[in-house]
Amino acid sequence: MHTKIIYEQPLNERIRTFLRLDFLFNQAHAHIESGSLWDCRAAIIGLLDVVAILGRSDLKKELIKELEREASVLEALEKNPSVDHSKLNLILDEMYSLLDRLHAMEGQIGQHLRKNEFLTSIAQRSSIPGGSCDFDLPQYHFWLQQPLERRMTDLKEWFNTFDAVNSSVRLLLKLIRSSSPSKREIAQGGFYQQSLDPTTPCQLIRVVIPSESRYYAEVSGGKHRFTVRFVEQNLNDKNAQTKDDVEFDLICCII
Repeated sequence: MHTKIIYEQPLNERIRTFLRLDFLFNQAHAHIESGSLWDCRAAIIGLLDVVAILGRSDLKKELIKELEREASVLEALEKNPSVDHSKLNLILDEMYSLLDRLHAMEGQIGQHLRKNEFLTSIAQRSSIPGGSCDFDLPQYHFWLQQPLERRMTDLKEWFNTFDAVNSSVRLLLKLIRSSSPSKREIAQGGFYQQSLDPTTPCQLIRVVIPSESRYYAEVSGGKHRFTVRFVEQNLNDKNAQTKDDVEFDLICCII
């Protein structure tokens, strides 16, 4: 069975933030499941990264806006007889539930974690290379030596603060990623460029290639166009764009 590699490029700041949060939540979940001392350290760093992202923007407002926008798009499909209405209603019910949860959240998401002295001390020292060593943060060292159940309980409690955010981001990205069909394209000499219609904004570019491909994809773009370059990797020298023609699957996610 052939596997594939997917390269994604967000075309606006909102989707860029959603992708970063999705990455951090998935990464933290994997570390929490493993549960070793080093996994707990990695999960804490992921938690602090989430707190930092949420502190730089009003993400609750952005999530509400995007959920309401996509809900209105889906509601318009209710009159389409070719649509699976049972699946559509399940998605809309989940959206309405998440909107209720987000509206019920008071203040900025994760504000109490930004005031947590234990987490704040780790964040301050983590900006220094090796700054979270045992001798730098004895309180952190003490926590890491506690039984696994205690550490897991704390980590899950902290991450549960973002449960509505995580669920909203996951749902929105799922809908965006599945919003358009893929098309087979050819990058001549390893280069492909396409113009975009600004009246129907594309939110996300997805480039799909076989895992056994000799190239990786570099995707860049904006409101009006995007480009894809296929590059041959050389870990001991400068990478270079291939001169080969490369077939790939392209998905321009518009919803």
